[in-house]
Amino acid sequence: MTKKERVWNAIHGKEVDYVPTGFSLHFAKGQAAGEAGVQSHLEFFRETDTDIIKIMNENLTPDVGDIQRPEDWNKIPSYSLKDDFMQRQIHLAERILEKADPDAFALGTLHGICASAIHPIEARYGYEHVRKLLCAHIRENKTPVIEAFKRIADGMCQLAVQYKEIGLEGIYYAALGAETRYFTDEEFKECIEPFDKQILQASKEAGGVNVLHMCKDGLNMKRYETYHSLADVVNWGVYETHFSLEEGRRMFPGTTVMGGLANRSGVFVDGTVSELRSAVKDVIRSYGKKGFILGADCTLPTEIAYARIKAAVEAAREA
Repeated sequence: MTKKERVWNAIHGKEVDYVPTGFSLHFAKGQAAGEAGVQSHLEFFRETDTDIIKIMNENLTPDVGDIQRPEDWNKIPSYSLKDDFMQRQIHLAERILEKADPDAFALGTLHGICASAIHPIEARYGYEHVRKLLCAHIRENKTPVIEAFKRIADGMCQLAVQYKEIGLEGIYYAALGAETRYFTDEEFKECIEPFDKQILQASKEAGGVNVLHMCKDGLNMKRYETYHSLADVVNWGVYETHFSLEEGRRMFPGTTVMGGLANRSGVFVDGTVSELRSAVKDVIRSYGKKGFILGADCTLPTEIAYARIKAAVEAAREA
């Protein structure tokens, strides 16, 4: 069974020879984009031998200047594939696909509406500040914020379609915003959910696979329950959110689950290789081999030894 066949079988709930794997990390500054980024990806894929190769995306929506009040969101322009940051990401993906294992199941990272909205100002104010600022602006005057979201979402829809057209199987959609410490349920439903779904729907209509990654801790996972029909694979912080694999299987019936290992603590980071291998086999033994892809809660530490990831991949093949 090839890597692609294995992942497709997992997505469709069919038998697999062994549980497929997918892990990723953010490459070091200076090694994440451009030609250096191409080589970083290829080395990672070669050394870890995962079934899924996920192309990272550090080509973020660009700085537009100060955004201090709700009306400043009018500075966010309309985006298209002609924009430089889009072109850089597309070229990165094309170059990686030219040289990567053609047998692997390739996905392109696409930042969700919440992350894409804060990227233009995150470097200016810091992550925590911009998260709170976005909430404050929505509560003060949501109209210009939502209009900016519309323009961003339209651009991200184009990227999702283009990913499929250049040869990727689909998108790894990094959804953000379900943390209960920021938006209320009502704010999420009005301001985040429609645009997440718009982008996921565009990917679906282009024939792409959607891996829905529900990012960060402290999530109200129920906010994503209605995303079910738009997700082929779901992934979340099992350990940091305290929402188990089994709970995920019940919330997203018939949808493949990806995960099983903590990404920044526990056996993957602190255990011996033998303990890591045992943990992988325990996860697979507990969850089963159908409708499951071994992964982590989120990205692994940049500095982690690739040999540890390879050990987890090999253990999945032995399970």
